[in-house]
Amino acid sequence: MRRPTFAARNFQEEPTMNVTRTDQDKLNATLTIHIDKADYQPTVDKTLADYKKNANIPGFRKGMVPMGMIKKQYGMGVMAEEVNKLIQKALNDYLSENKIDILGQPLPDADQEIDWNADDFKFDFQLGLAPEFDVKLKSKKAIDHYVVEPSDEMIEDQIKNIRSQYGSIVSQDKVEENSEITGRFVNEELEIDNRTTFKMDEIKGKTNAKKFLGATAGSILELKSKNLFEADGALERHLGVVDSDKDVSAVALQFYVDEINTRELATMDQAFFDKLFGEGVVTSEDELKARLKEDATKQFSQQSDQKLLNDVTERLIEETKFDLPEEFLTKWIAQAGEKELNEEEAKAEFERSEKGLRYQLIENKLITDNKLQLEFEELKNYASTLIRQQMAQYGNTDATDQEVDKVVLRIMSNQDEVKRLSEQLQNEKMLNFLKENANLKEKKVSYEDFIKEAYGA
Repeated sequence: MRRPTFAARNFQEEPTMNVTRTDQDKLNATLTIHIDKADYQPTVDKTLADYKKNANIPGFRKGMVPMGMIKKQYGMGVMAEEVNKLIQKALNDYLSENKIDILGQPLPDADQEIDWNADDFKFDFQLGLAPEFDVKLKSKKAIDHYVVEPSDEMIEDQIKNIRSQYGSIVSQDKVEENSEITGRFVNEELEIDNRTTFKMDEIKGKTNAKKFLGATAGSILELKSKNLFEADGALERHLGVVDSDKDVSAVALQFYVDEINTRELATMDQAFFDKLFGEGVVTSEDELKARLKEDATKQFSQQSDQKLLNDVTERLIEETKFDLPEEFLTKWIAQAGEKELNEEEAKAEFERSEKGLRYQLIENKLITDNKLQLEFEELKNYASTLIRQQMAQYGNTDATDQEVDKVVLRIMSNQDEVKRLSEQLQNEKMLNFLKENANLKEKKVSYEDFIKEAYGA
């Protein structure tokens, strides 16, 4: 089900017609729209006159159909359509003129009965009003802002993996601890027959490893799937059942050994450095380590920033207190989606959405109060920077302004791309604002400790 968007909307358009407002409390109000015959009749008469000119009814020449017949056939429908247009205009104009922030959309009073044979009409609409509140960024307890530092061991492991990736493959006669094995996992009952390649260090436990060690090409190994691989998801990947509903957590397997190889690590010479970063960019092992450490720090910074944003969001929701028009929003949710919900379903959906709604309101207030709104030129410049970075990744480091502007123009004409970039840039602006203004405490940790402290892993 498509979830409705809750953020408060501020209307700013033209003045209105005959509308009165009655407040039930600070969060709920009723708008009563009065529509007189004089408001709609001129347009209805004009529309019916046009119908008369173009009506094709058997027994009458075009344009000669009696107006009484036209009114009888089309009058009620034309009047109802015009009244509905006036209702929408009255609502928008009133909310705009009075700059009323509402949640959701105005809801027609479910109990009112409309006599369409009358000349004058009265329509009641329920409003859910956005709450008024203040946001305090300087919380009493500081929020940890993790600065993740890659360890020397992590960098050494990364270098080893890269050297293995760029190294040469050497055939082996039998499986050893450093082997890379290619073969087929088979389970006839589950119709599994999947060819795959894995390293011995992916196998979990000494008992499983012993079954592989010493095996030769053509060997058939009898295995159990439970705890066969170290990494989560590795079993499903190597059995070829990632997108399947087959339960392979504890099944018997046969493995047919086809190839046994090992990888000789690539020599760390200038040719190796040039393959990784381009000619002459890195010229020594120390420069390689510094470059990998810099890249890892940037990557960790993105994870740390996301963790910070999540933590600040949770703190703001927890400490920023305000009431919501829950009854109104539940009614609105019941009607707003693609499928109408019953009361119980709507209440459950509100409970799932409440935290998101609260943060939308808090975020909108921070953006408004601190002038963090995006400007078109700002978004355009942001897109230009991203395009230049992408071009540089593919070797085009000297792109002209004309080349970049051409790509940016294409992107800015795509609504989905504009929305994506806008959300991305708005998040960056909000993150930078929070870093400068929230009560944060810098905490330097290793990546392993960051994972443990931040996610409890």
